[in-house]
Amino acid sequence: MVKNWHELEIQDIFSLLGTNEKGLSELEAGRRLKEQGPNEIKEKKKRSRLLLFLDQFKSFLIIILIFAAAFSMLIGETIDSAFIILIVVLNAIFGFVQEFKAEKAIEALKKLTTPEVVVVRDGKEQKTSSKDIVPGDVILLEQGTKVPADMRLIQIFDLKIDESAITGESVPVEKELKPVSSSNLAERKNIAYMGTMVTYGRGLGVVIDTGMNTEMGNIAHMIQSAKEEQTPLQKNLGVFGKNLGMIILGICGVIILMGLFRGFEIIDTIITGIALAVAAIPEGLPAVVTITLALGIQRMSKQNAIVRKMPSVETLGSTTVICSDKTGTLTRNEMVIRKLWYCGREVEVSGRGYEPEGGFTYNKKRIDPEKNRELQLLLKSSFLCNNSTISRIRGEWKTTGDPTEISLKVAALKAGIDDSLDEKLERIKEIPFTSERKMMTSVNTLSQRKLMVSTKGAPELLLKRCNRIIYNGKVMLLTKKRKKEILAKNHEFTQNALRVLGIAYKEISTSTRAGYEKDLIFIGLAGMIDSPRLGVKEDIALCKGAGIKVVMITGDHKNTAIAIGRELGIIEGITESKVLTGEELDDLTDKQMERMIEEVNIYARVNPEHKVRIVDAFKAKGHVIAMTGDGVNDAPALKKADIGISMGVTGTDVSKEASDMILKNDNFSTIVTAVKEGRTIFDNINKFVQYLLSSNFGEVLIIFIAMIISFQDPVTGSYILPLTAIQLLWINLLTDGLPALALGVDPPEPKIMKRPPRNPKEKILSRKTISEIVIIGMVMAIGTLFLFWINLPSGGSKAITIAFTSIIIFELIRTQSIRMRYNLSFFSNNKLTIARMISFSLQLMVIYLPFFQVIFNTVPLGLYDWLEICLVAGTILIIMWARTKLFTRSN
Repeated sequence: MVKNWHELEIQDIFSLLGTNEKGLSELEAGRRLKEQGPNEIKEKKKRSRLLLFLDQFKSFLIIILIFAAAFSMLIGETIDSAFIILIVVLNAIFGFVQEFKAEKAIEALKKLTTPEVVVVRDGKEQKTSSKDIVPGDVILLEQGTKVPADMRLIQIFDLKIDESAITGESVPVEKELKPVSSSNLAERKNIAYMGTMVTYGRGLGVVIDTGMNTEMGNIAHMIQSAKEEQTPLQKNLGVFGKNLGMIILGICGVIILMGLFRGFEIIDTIITGIALAVAAIPEGLPAVVTITLALGIQRMSKQNAIVRKMPSVETLGSTTVICSDKTGTLTRNEMVIRKLWYCGREVEVSGRGYEPEGGFTYNKKRIDPEKNRELQLLLKSSFLCNNSTISRIRGEWKTTGDPTEISLKVAALKAGIDDSLDEKLERIKEIPFTSERKMMTSVNTLSQRKLMVSTKGAPELLLKRCNRIIYNGKVMLLTKKRKKEILAKNHEFTQNALRVLGIAYKEISTSTRAGYEKDLIFIGLAGMIDSPRLGVKEDIALCKGAGIKVVMITGDHKNTAIAIGRELGIIEGITESKVLTGEELDDLTDKQMERMIEEVNIYARVNPEHKVRIVDAFKAKGHVIAMTGDGVNDAPALKKADIGISMGVTGTDVSKEASDMILKNDNFSTIVTAVKEGRTIFDNINKFVQYLLSSNFGEVLIIFIAMIISFQDPVTGSYILPLTAIQLLWINLLTDGLPALALGVDPPEPKIMKRPPRNPKEKILSRKTISEIVIIGMVMAIGTLFLFWINLPSGGSKAITIAFTSIIIFELIRTQSIRMRYNLSFFSNNKLTIARMISFSLQLMVIYLPFFQVIFNTVPLGLYDWLEICLVAGTILIIMWARTKLFTRSN
């Protein structure tokens, strides 16, 4: 299939497609439709709802929990069994709901096609469904219509097309007919792409590709073939759950065998081993992860971020690189006049976007535009020679038209120009802009005898139509020296990524009927650029402070990208070594890209395929990538990245459905908030894991050591364990429940955004974490066994009650000792405080209410008993304080 349509002459294209200016015949169009299929984006086959729900039970830890629930039911512990089953089902429901809407990217692509188009067949124009057009059809394009397929343009009349959704261009592209040779989509000005919008003029195009063969179809194919990437959290939990489950089952099996070998009761030993397995397996882990992520999503929603996949919140916390689209993300996608030049003066213009608020400064001094004749004349002319509209409706500025023309009108309003000037000075003639002339002229009535001619256009071409210049209030001859000065300033502006227009005028009599664009008076230059979003520069600085690299990826020109990059602090200094274009990327192998990827800060003039390559290169270096974007062209990279972030206001439906998170306000600062939330979530999951495993390790160790020592009841002489099976299950319910869940909603560490990103390869169980779990577990076990041993002479029931209560107090105190590393005060989490109180109250009930005393084999404890329990259990606070101080000094 031909792919170099842009390089061919129109007649060659007609020959290859078997068509001409009159289009295909109805018969031939019907034949091709049957042969090639409809012009639509094919949808990937979806998983059924049932399979999507069943996928939630694939986790190894979930499978173990289901077996644990069955074991609990077998030994009569229906409450614990029901608790485990409830956690498993809730986890599955949460996951199912979040993922159910995650595969709509292709549906959104289909929405972007035009339902009806005007096609030329048998030499006549007629309307037909966009899905029925075929290669060889001739299509009419008019302002306000979407392009229904990829087309080679064959006729144009001032045609401009907004291609930002495909190429990333921030301004509409002026189309041309001549063949071009370029590998970059944005450079192919003789091609109209499916899904783009005609903003100005009209034209005819012959269809060269339809459906999945179009550039949009290529994007759809990349989305479909992209493998769903697991987040770091999902990968960690998968490995963690599998390893932990195997270890716990192995330990409990050894304990059962040891009990049988040491002569313990067979049934009691097996029941104790099963109970220990149920207690040791962290069945609360899926619940805590799910609830923590769900609450994080709620908080994010209040901060203008919609999270479509729960694990994505945590992923942002470990993000090391943010690849950001420029247009509409870092910038407002609104052109704004930044500099004006007239009478040899370079004037700065302040303000942002399309709001006509701002001022004018020369040599850092404010000037009054209403007292400056040349400035008034320049802006008055650009206001009249303009087809855009700007008005205030209900307190908001509404605009229509070309962004370049809007920026000129906004600047005029800033200078106090009457917003109804074009109505007061009636336009009697217009010479429209064309790509060949590169200028536009309007003729407006000044009085009964005078007309004002206003012209704007490319400075180098406009100067050829001028023979005079207005300078310091006087109209003077436009000398070669003056022309050289103007062209030098034009070059300076363009080098700084400003789009530059020249403005000229003249006054003529009402009897003049020709020569409107001859002998013009040059006024000055207007330089404009797509302005950065408010606060983005500060947000990028925050990201750098948090150890996150910000990379700009854009379809715009290199100079424009560099100028914006410098202004936002993405690059510093005058070097361009950290900037690459799409063509330069094409010359690099994947290995070469990987070697230099961390040195490049800006990528300009890129295609969708380039964005995917950039993401792949960063991931090959071990980075966690967040990719932002708003166009159709961003969708494959959004899906490929660890987390795709789309824009809610300016974003296309395709980018939203391909993303993991949507910014409702298109504000880059929301990403910074999301990073903070993600880091907090991982911290809280880490706290929970440390708390649960240190407690469970302590319980396992107590039973293991007790079997080795073989304690005997002083009254009966039989072997006795410090904890019974039912007590182990009660401890599991009491401490692994509410306190553990409350840790999942802890507030963020005060300096959370001052530390570097977490290493993506770092496991949940790092060496430091494992050592802490072992140390605290051993302290719990030794302390509990010590209290059990010294109280054993007072009777087995008393010793068991103290051991039973000690481990619970140990674990409740552990909830605070674990937070010491994060500099969180005792009462900074109200939910945790309440959870501790409830768990402690329930334990008091078990100790002092006769009904429960019988069930749990407990006896009342005295004040001295409580004192020794608290003194021994409090040792973990001292140990953690010392460990935290030591760790802080070592870092």
